[in-house]
Amino acid sequence: MALVEVPARPAPDAPGRLRGALIVAEHHWTWYRRNWRATVVSSVLQPLLFLLAFGVGFGALVDGTGRAATATGGVDYLVWLAPALLAMSAVQTAAFESTYPVLSGFKWQRGYHAMAATPLTGAQIAVGHLGWIGAKMFASGAIYVAVIALFGGVQSVGIVVSLLVATLAGMSVASLVMWFAATVENEGSAFSALFRFVVIPMTLFSGTFFPIDRLPVLVQPVAWVSPLWHATELARSAALDAWRPVAAAGHLAHLLVLLAVGTLLVTRRFARRLAP
Repeated sequence: MALVEVPARPAPDAPGRLRGALIVAEHHWTWYRRNWRATVVSSVLQPLLFLLAFGVGFGALVDGTGRAATATGGVDYLVWLAPALLAMSAVQTAAFESTYPVLSGFKWQRGYHAMAATPLTGAQIAVGHLGWIGAKMFASGAIYVAVIALFGGVQSVGIVVSLLVATLAGMSVASLVMWFAATVENEGSAFSALFRFVVIPMTLFSGTFFPIDRLPVLVQPVAWVSPLWHATELARSAALDAWRPVAAAGHLAHLLVLLAVGTLLVTRRFARRLAP
């Protein structure tokens, strides 16, 4: 009985760099559109509660003292706070989305390993996930902008630029945190320390709720290296139409450098950890 040879199926062509990253982002979108309710509290409701508590509630007390204008440049505290909360929300979301979900991709669900079994490279997997985080932050930020507009927290169309700045800041932080998460084998105290000693202090002391010149002189240089401070200053100047070109260029350069460095680190780390 003659054996019939079955021709081997040719290996699929490796997708280009951009297409591979988009495939990874599509994977995350497919999951999210079916499970978005699990993350809506942290990504949408939490920043809105911050807005209501600090911008509307506490803001009324601040404006009522008659001394807020010296810190806010003469605008209502809600208008002054809104772009900063937008940046803060993006950074917090980025930090969360870049810790446990990344470790899960390596350790628990091992989705990264499944992707690496295809022609996708480790760098494409990293960039695709980072791009998805950016898209998610932009979408939730757009909802936030619509809500603050209803509460009278938008002074000009510059808030759209603030949204872009917040997304850039979130991606800058996400790239660095993703790299850190990709070096972790057991979450243990690593992520707790990250949130306790980095994310929370950065949230409180980056000019979000009050100008950093109110901080002790010795603490102010620490705030200057915070990506959230640069994002807050840039987003606030855009929302209030208070541009200072040299300062804005410096803030933007800081965020872009962080994103470039973080992307380089995370792509190399993913490629090394997912190497066959």
